Formats: sequence, structure tokens, C-alpha cells
Amino acid sequence: MLLQMNKQGLLVVIMGPTASGKTSLAVQMATHYKTEIISADSRQFYREIPLGTASPTQVEMQGIPHYFVGHLSIQDEYNVSKFEMDVLNLLQQKFRQHEVMIMVGGSGLYLDAVCKGIDQLPDPDPELRGRLDFKFRTEGIEGLRTWLMELDPDYHEVVDLNNRMRLMRGIEVCLQTGKPFSQQRLNTSQERPFNILKIGVELPREMLIGRIHQRTDEMLQSGWIEEAKSVYHHRNLNALNTVGYKELFQYFSGDWTLEQAVEKIKTNTRRYAKRQMTWLRRDADVHWIDGRDREKAAISLIQMIDEKRMLLAED
Repeated sequence: MLLQMNKQGLLVVIMGPTASGKTSLAVQMATHYKTEIISADSRQFYREIPLGTASPTQVEMQGIPHYFVGHLSIQDEYNVSKFEMDVLNLLQQKFRQHEVMIMVGGSGLYLDAVCKGIDQLPDPDPELRGRLDFKFRTEGIEGLRTWLMELDPDYHEVVDLNNRMRLMRGIEVCLQTGKPFSQQRLNTSQERPFNILKIGVELPREMLIGRIHQRTDEMLQSGWIEEAKSVYHHRNLNALNTVGYKELFQYFSGDWTLEQAVEKIKTNTRRYAKRQMTWLRRDADVHWIDGRDREKAAISLIQMIDEKRMLLAED
């Protein structure tokens, strides 16, 4: 049954915090609906670091085409605006072949860019960026955090507080426009030529923490340390300014023991997952499902998708 509607098709967005099981659910849905998957996890864009970003393996993909996984080098320049444009162009092609497409991820800004659009923000100002660099050199990352908190407490609440470049960008936009960054990113939702169904996967806090710890241990056992060593000479690149690599680089430089680095990775991953949930829960359009039992979650998800398709077909 093809959807009878003016729009092109149905984009099913499966979102949730890291380690919530959303990737395996996305593969199940893509298999069930004979379709393909778009990744909206900005950490998984880079081909050199699949282990540390928990990118899906060929076995986990189960033959389902995945887009925006390992499509960039850590040395490439990329941003959310380019991602928005690339995904919209891809969907225009894919909805000619598929009634349903799946998008999966936990990077809230990238998910929102596709679903709602992202406002055009001012280009970085070299003089202002120089001031921010000086602030970082003299006061460290805490100086940037404090400054952003003063300018935009809402963005401070959800941004990765260990990501220097994102802190700087938030401060830049606030100072250049005179308005909080959080009020400018997605002020007006843009109309999309396709329908959207947003599904959130949630877990009890203790279960999610357990999964985070277990996955971290498994990633380390699978060769993550060797992967991180292979990119250590690129440690100043923004693509590597992310949870896991920053902590391992501290170990390589002799500042921490391996045990300290691993404990920091687990702590910072838990904090990252909390920020993801804070961002995602602000969206009233998300339908939340219980991720504790994957089979039950899959059944619930299929029911939601089919109900949405029927409603669209009736319009």
C-alpha cells in the first residue's frame, strides 16, 4: 500500500541516548519495511574511529545500507548545515524508491536540522575567535563554560561542556547577534516535503548506566586503545574532541593511568547520555517506547509506524 498524500513518504526517526539499543531497532525496522537507514550520529561520521564511536559493524548492519557512517575523514570540514542539505537531497532520491525511510541517532542538533531545519547563523568572526582562543589559553575550558553560562544558560545545559569548539561557537553567536544561541538555532520549523514520525527509546537509568559500562569495556577489549593511538597525532582536530578519545589521549600523554582514563570515559559517557535525554525530551512530538525488551519495543514500533501510515493514507 503506497501512502496517498501530497508529501513524498514517511521518515521514521528513532532517537535515544547512547547505548539505548536504538541502532538494532533501526535495523529491525529497515529489514521489516525493506528500506534503508540514515545515521544522525555526528560521532560516527568519521571512518578512522569506528570503535570509539560505536559505529555499527557490517554484521550489525545485516546488509541494510547505512548512510553517513564513516563517510568522512577526521580531517574533513563538516557541519550541521551541510548534513541537513545532504540528508534532504538523499531523501528526495530515496522516497522515489521507498515508502518509508529510517533515520537513527542521538545527536539532537543533527536530528532537529533534518526534521525542523536550522536557522542561518552568522559566519565565525576571526577577531572574535582570536579573543576566544586567548580566553581558552589563559583560563582554560572553565573560562569558556562560565562565559557561556552567563550568555546562554539554556544552551549551557545541553552542550558538551568538554567540547571547546561548541562552547566557542555558542559564545560567538551570542556576542555577534546579541541573542542567546539557544533561541536562534531552530526558531521556526521549516516545512518538509515528507511526513515525520519521531520515536524515542528510553531505559531505566540504572540499566542504561550498566549498558554504557559494559559497552565501554567491550570497545576497549576490541582494540579501541590501538585505534586511539593511530589518531593521537591528530588529537587537536575537532573530530577527536569527543568523549573517549580525549580521555585516552590523557592516558597516552602520561597525565592519567589507564584505569583513571577508563573511569573518566564511563563518567563522561553517562553525562553525555543525560544531555542527550535533556535535549530529546524537549520535543513534544517524540513518542517514547520502553527499550528494556527489544522484541516488545520492535512490536510497539511497528504498530506506531503502521498506524501512522494508515492515517496518512486516509488523508
